[in-house]
Amino acid sequence: MIERFLSHELSIKRWRRFKSHRPAIVSIIVLILLGALSLTAEVWANNKPLYLKYQGRTYFPFAQSIHPSELGRNDIMVMDFRSIELGPQDAVIWPPIRWDPFERNATLETLPGAPTRANIFGTDEGGRDVAARLLYGFRYSMAYALAVWLFCSIIGVSLGATMGFFAGWVDIVGQRVIEIWESVPTLMLLIILASMIAPTIWILTGFTVLFGWVGISMYMRAEFLKLRKREFVEAAHALGASKLRVIFRHILPNSLTPWITMTPFMVAGAVTGLSSLDYLGYGLPAPTPSWGELLGQAQKHFQVAWWLAVFPSLALFTTLTSLNLIGSAVRDAYDPRK
Repeated sequence: MIERFLSHELSIKRWRRFKSHRPAIVSIIVLILLGALSLTAEVWANNKPLYLKYQGRTYFPFAQSIHPSELGRNDIMVMDFRSIELGPQDAVIWPPIRWDPFERNATLETLPGAPTRANIFGTDEGGRDVAARLLYGFRYSMAYALAVWLFCSIIGVSLGATMGFFAGWVDIVGQRVIEIWESVPTLMLLIILASMIAPTIWILTGFTVLFGWVGISMYMRAEFLKLRKREFVEAAHALGASKLRVIFRHILPNSLTPWITMTPFMVAGAVTGLSSLDYLGYGLPAPTPSWGELLGQAQKHFQVAWWLAVFPSLALFTTLTSLNLIGSAVRDAYDPRK
């Protein structure tokens, strides 16, 4: 009971210290807002209307599949909603951005297209709307980063806890394996992999996790080695607690501080890693919306297409800055000296 009370009091103090960092709170709000916009991107950026009233019937094209024959077009297979001629009783509501991230603006004479009323952030070298690709790109970047963080955490915490708790030959063998694993040239292997097969987001995630768990395992190993001989652990052993109960009930909850403080920086590092791979051409396959791929285009057209560098850079800067500010606040909140 006393242990739970002290743990609760400590959590409250940490939360109060974290809340005192206003930039971190603002960063959380910004990331939640960006995440909500990206998860509902079909509502904000789409070449299908949100609402369509046509010839007495009501449709929601962005959320349902509508065959052209339902709208009186038997000469095409895919409906172009911009070509519909509305009558006096008809109505349509479009998303703020009337472009799909994969759709080309065929009216442009030169590519990349500069920002206009039709394409507020301009278009890339394929004539695709930059604003739509940025919005959808956040979804891919964060999905990759969170998946890498999750699986690296599971593997790193499990292996680090095992080496730290059992120590002895388990720790010695584990450390030698990790030393060999760390010496593998990860980037070179990834480039070779990308040249052999078309990397999907899951292939990239799996490859990154394969080599990304090492850092977490080292921190967790150190925490378990430090805590395994503490008085409360020895008392649990003396009372007959099993090894699993000692690990999950007594040691693990008290050793997660490094993992918690590393989490925002790990997510930021994964976002940077995917953008770098996309920039180099070894990331997600085209035409997947990607911030790094837009920056790669900006390098090729740096004299004529400033928007390809400015807007993706702002999106990347905002995301990484928010994650780093949150990470700094978490680190300060868990600082034992405070």
